[in-house]
Amino acid sequence: MSTETAPTLDVDGRIATIALQNPERSNRLSPDDLATLRRLLDAVNASEDVLVLRITSRGKYFCSGYDISSLASSEAPSSLYFGETIDQVEAARPVTIAAVHGGAYGGGTDLALACDFRIGSPGANMFMPAARLGLRFYPGGLRRYVSRLGVNNAKRLFLTAEKIGAQEMLDVGFLTELVAPDALQARVDELSQALAHMAPLALLGIKRDLNQVINGVLDEVANAEGVRRSEASEDIREGALAWKEKRIPQFQGR
Repeated sequence: MSTETAPTLDVDGRIATIALQNPERSNRLSPDDLATLRRLLDAVNASEDVLVLRITSRGKYFCSGYDISSLASSEAPSSLYFGETIDQVEAARPVTIAAVHGGAYGGGTDLALACDFRIGSPGANMFMPAARLGLRFYPGGLRRYVSRLGVNNAKRLFLTAEKIGAQEMLDVGFLTELVAPDALQARVDELSQALAHMAPLALLGIKRDLNQVINGVLDEVANAEGVRRSEASEDIREGALAWKEKRIPQFQGR
């Protein structure tokens, strides 16, 4: 794997950005790329200061999924390895934003769906060619499609391999927001800053709880402990005081 095309990580205070850097291959992800992505996610999760993680990409495409040519090698991992990596994106500690400026295909659609926010521009489009290629899909991706898009849209997109554009991606729930082409980066930055200024204990705890609800595994005991912890935190006192004083709160995550 060339280090010039491997995903990269940049951290600026509370905001981290993982960038896909292989536009010549439509930002498809090889097994080596997936291993790099896992290491970058581990680094982000280990940084308590980071509250927001953006997934961006260079070139015409957002991501065209797993490099299935790798499957021709007996040493390459199954596409299940790709799915397990995307599960780690979904479970990432920070709140995640996908900046979808172009094509999202195959597993690239799941990479976007694994993010908490999916901001797109009019050049975005997507399709899921698994049935056309003869590949059954891994469990996490099926669950994300159904939970984000509903079973009818999931069946339509999986079973017909139909390609849809940006407006329909918004309509079915694939995109959470659609902005003008020249406004994508500004909107991603604006949302990132808004999230980065939330109370960390509440922000990250609510994200984790919502993901557990979606997956039907909410730990109510842990949730109750988190509620009590937030009620006794310095942040909730700062939040209440800032509200009263009509100023931006200065949260410390404790």
